[in-house]
Amino acid sequence: MQRTAREARFAAIVMAATLLFCGVAALFLMYRHGSSTELERVQQRGELVVATRHAPTVYHQGAEGPDGFEVALIRAFAKHLGVKPKFVFPETLDDLLGATSSGKVNMAAAGLTATAQRRERVSFSFPYEYVTEQVVYRRGTKRPKSLDEIAEGELHVVADSSHEETLNRLKSNDRPNLTWQRYVGIGTETLLSQLDEGKLRLTVVDSNEVELSRRVYKHAATAFELGDPQPIAWAFPRRGDGTLLSAANDFLRQAQKTGHLQRLQARYFGHSGRMNFVDTRDFWRHVRDRLPDYQHLFEEAADITGIDWRLLAAIGYQESHWQADAVSPTGVRGIMMLTQGTARQVGVTDRNDPQQSIIGGAKYLKVVGRKIPTRIKEPHHLWLTLAGYNVGFGHLEDARILTERDGGNPDLWLEVKQRLPLLTKKEYYSTVKNGFARGNEPVNYVDNIRNYYDLLVWYTTTTDVATRDRLLAAEEEQKPDL
Repeated sequence: MQRTAREARFAAIVMAATLLFCGVAALFLMYRHGSSTELERVQQRGELVVATRHAPTVYHQGAEGPDGFEVALIRAFAKHLGVKPKFVFPETLDDLLGATSSGKVNMAAAGLTATAQRRERVSFSFPYEYVTEQVVYRRGTKRPKSLDEIAEGELHVVADSSHEETLNRLKSNDRPNLTWQRYVGIGTETLLSQLDEGKLRLTVVDSNEVELSRRVYKHAATAFELGDPQPIAWAFPRRGDGTLLSAANDFLRQAQKTGHLQRLQARYFGHSGRMNFVDTRDFWRHVRDRLPDYQHLFEEAADITGIDWRLLAAIGYQESHWQADAVSPTGVRGIMMLTQGTARQVGVTDRNDPQQSIIGGAKYLKVVGRKIPTRIKEPHHLWLTLAGYNVGFGHLEDARILTERDGGNPDLWLEVKQRLPLLTKKEYYSTVKNGFARGNEPVNYVDNIRNYYDLLVWYTTTTDVATRDRLLAAEEEQKPDL
């Protein structure tokens, strides 16, 4: 009987210890995860960890730090959640998807195509963009019109990319002889750089990246598209509880409904398609041959007015292609193409003097900027200022009135941009104060300056010295595409 009692007491102690251990473990888990959701844990931590990659359409160095479409969209989402974003950069696409799948990051925002193969690893959000996959060839070589015209070893793609997934699908379906070279640890921008340099002839790139990149990689041109438009979306761990994904979907749908998504797309992609091969070639030639003579003057004007010298240089290029003796048929002249009235207003006595012209143009831009309501946020304030600089503040106000009449927002450049061309039509310009105006000109003017400014920012911040030097090198003779 004594032995049985001791055994009973021992069993009770073991049971109590077990219960205590389980209780401690449960408390630990409750402390670590509690009953909080994935979304709540992000908000409690105050940080959203996002895997991304360096690319023109995703994340790049802008005039004031990190910038890009994905950066702006993630910042808006993080603000919506009440947290701050933290961007991390896995070495490869496979690493990026792996970090997302394992939960090492909260999500991935990297211009990812939501493919069937990737859906086996991660969950995708509501698509916020659609792109086509394009075969890109080097201008001056023979342009292939289909995959059947591509020789073995000519096609180069990023390993584990959506492009390789597409090629694998095409190969397994009806093109068993289709081959390509795959590259691990690099992005499409590297392949575009090698194509531009002549080290390879063919690659595959998403359409939005082609539009942005060909301003720098001037020999890149689209040969043909591989298929229908594909959805671009954010990626989330499949093992999560879905609350963060659900919040992202709600945010993206609301952003689409309010027009915020469309405005961001217009901001980052709406102007990029205007530059063709000749425009790009001429711009970089003038950066090499003309800008060095005037850069110090643009910098001096920047010191006086507080305006980024690269923006002033972009305006000067749009106005005169950096020619101090430029004269238009209407009598405006100089690098900044000032009228006599504008010159007098800003104290310019000699419009052909580069220093006076550049500083005078910068001062006048400040004058116009003060006429734009201060409630208007950047970058819309800047773009409206540039439009007013070009077409005149009165005509800009007329376009803003037409925008408001039409139910649009007169404080958004995207909205005003659509109505400015209406000032060429009598049924519209006759209803506003200042009458007829060539409303297409300020639209082209602003879009061109945005392109030149983007390129000057890239030129002054890039670490891709080889590409920069190649852009400024003497232009090689181009053979016509066959």
